[in-house]
Parts: sequence; structure tokens; C-alpha cells
Amino acid sequence: MRKIAILGDGGWGTTLAVHLSRQGYSVALWSAFKEYADFLARKRMNPKFLPGVKLPGDIYIGHQLEEIIKGAQVIVIAVPSHFFRRVIRKLKQFNLREKIILSVAKGIESSTLMRMSQVLEDELGKVKLAVLSGPTIAKEVAMGIPTAAVVASRDLKVANKLQKIFNGGSLRIYTNSDLIGVELGGSLKNIIAIACGVSDGLGFGANTKAAILSRGLAEMSRLGRVLGAREKTFSGISGLGDLVTTCISPFSRNRFVGEQLGKGHKLRDILRKMEMVAEGVETAKSAYRLSVKCKVSMPITQQVYNILYKNKDARIAVRDLMGRKLKAE
Repeated sequence: MRKIAILGDGGWGTTLAVHLSRQGYSVALWSAFKEYADFLARKRMNPKFLPGVKLPGDIYIGHQLEEIIKGAQVIVIAVPSHFFRRVIRKLKQFNLREKIILSVAKGIESSTLMRMSQVLEDELGKVKLAVLSGPTIAKEVAMGIPTAAVVASRDLKVANKLQKIFNGGSLRIYTNSDLIGVELGGSLKNIIAIACGVSDGLGFGANTKAAILSRGLAEMSRLGRVLGAREKTFSGISGLGDLVTTCISPFSRNRFVGEQLGKGHKLRDILRKMEMVAEGVETAKSAYRLSVKCKVSMPITQQVYNILYKNKDARIAVRDLMGRKLKAE
């Protein structure tokens, strides 16, 4: 059978392993920690990142990278953005010429302000690469709830091949050539989700959330245009679709962080109690720096950054947003 290697045993990486196994592929799942890899292989459950979902017995789970990627036609990188470069560097020792590298991480590297595909090319040079993004709450996909996502690549053949591999069951895959827009949509929406969570934590209603969603989408599009993305992409599945899901889902980690901040809890205390990564926390820092560098107005992003990193009171942040100079939509 055709083999797919997945690097990262978090909720999304594990979900994709389960999905591809159900589709009849030979799947190898890599864990960064040997002890947890052994646990997963033995128990066939991932209680830390995907509780309640049985891992099919034919998924190979291990810690030795060479065993995981040997013979794989596709290597899926499913690790948080702040670990992404470190994992990619581990691949440099292998011959990747005939393999497709697929990033499913949603973030912007804080030290370089690079998207994940840029990190891939920075470390590996010219390889066949693509990204997968969209409104994909891992738990829902694992449960077989109908879901749509997008594969983006500058190489149409690569995008079409991945579409055929990942499409099936309850997961429908579209293709897109706008790599920049798809990546930015998946990354920036997490910041807006934190803002929506803050609104929930403060006890605000649907009116507030609708305003944050619509004006947040405008911010995402503005930055995207400057960075070379197509504005239309932000109205699609990887933009508006992912934004809505992340801002309203009870399973959204970023919305949860915002809600706890709105209730007055400290960021360090919130993150200390979380097993999974809320990408929007780091992305807020990167996006804010990009907005300053590119001279793009992103007031919601700026206030989320201030709440996260300047200890700004959430109610004061709301007051400042509402009191900005009047303008046309």
C-alpha cells in the first residue's frame, strides 16, 4: 500500500493518521518522545491530544524518524509552528527528492516572520511542497463529521495528487494555488478567535462577535494583499470558513484562551493548564510585527497583542477599539 508519514502526534496529526488509515493507506505516525510513542503503540489511544478516539491497529507508531519516513510518498508535518524548523532540520539528512512535504501547521515563525512553507524552503531548498488548511477541528474530523479543507500548492500536480489522497469519507478537499493566502488565513484567524474568546469571557453577545469576525476578516485580507495573497482566498474555506469555526467552536483552543483572559485569568496560568498549543498566542506577536513592518492597519490584532504581551486590561482594549476615529467601512 502507499505509505504516508505523519510527523507529530498532536490532535491534528493523530486525526489525519486515523483518517488516512480508514482510507486504506499505510500510515506511520512519529512522536518526538519515545515514551509517549511506546504508550500510543501499546494503548492505541491518544488521551493527551485526542481522547476517546481509537487508533487503528495498522498505524505504525514510532520515535525513529528514519523508520517513519522510509518508503513514504508524502511526509506530513503536523507540529506546532515554534517547533516546525527544528523538526524540518531533522529531515535534511534524507533524500526527499521524490517525496511531497505537506505542512498542516497554522502559524508564523516569530523570529523570522516566515510562513511554514517558507521555513520548509529555507531549510530544504526546492522540494515538492504544499499546505493543508481549513475549518478542521480535529475531534470532529475524527468523529466523521462532514468537513471541508483546502490543499494549496504552486504546483497543480502536487495539489491534485494530495487532493485525491486526503479526500474521502467525511473529508472533502478542494485545491488552491494561492499558497500565501491559504497559509495566512489559517494563521491569522487564530488571533481573531482569541478576540472572540475575550468577548465571550466579558459576557458580550452575538453583535460583538459578528463585529469582531467581520472586521477581523478585513484585517486578514489587508495584510494578505500586501504580502502577495489573493483577496478572494480570504472569503473561502481557509479564510472565512476557518475563521468562523475557530471563533465559535467550544473545542477551539484559541477561543478558550481568549475567554479565560476575558474572565481575568493570567496568560501564564491559562497556558500552564493546557496540553495542546494555542497557536494564536505566538501568531499574535508575529502578526503584530508584520503589521508594523508592512504599515497595515490591524487594530484587533494590535489589541490582542497588547492583552497578551502588555498586560492590557481587556475592557480597556475594547474601549480603545470602540473609540477609534470614525471611518467608512
